[in-house]
Amino acid sequence: MNGLLVALGAAVGAPLRLLAGHHLDRVRGEHTVHWGTLLVNLLGSALLGWLVGHGVDGRPLALVGTGFCGAFTTYSAVTVQAVNRGGWPGIAYAVGTVAGCLLTAWAGYKVGG
Repeated sequence: MNGLLVALGAAVGAPLRLLAGHHLDRVRGEHTVHWGTLLVNLLGSALLGWLVGHGVDGRPLALVGTGFCGAFTTYSAVTVQAVNRGGWPGIAYAVGTVAGCLLTAWAGYKVGG
């Protein structure tokens, strides 16, 4: 049953991530500014932190935490985007994204707890 819940949550999260990227990413000069990727990662981290802070587990965590948040957020896209930027700008983008996600997860956890 949990596998089905994860798949159901992912079926909602992944298309929302795609839409966020499509509508929010902007081309500036020779690079794309990935506002959509950043936004979904920050929101997904905050939501997962909130769920864990509230002590959510079992089926609700499988649906929303693992399924939705897992498909909504994307670490792999951040790494590819960082590599595409190259050099210090790419490193700054990756480190800034991870730091921001850790901060929003912590804030969500604190609000949830």
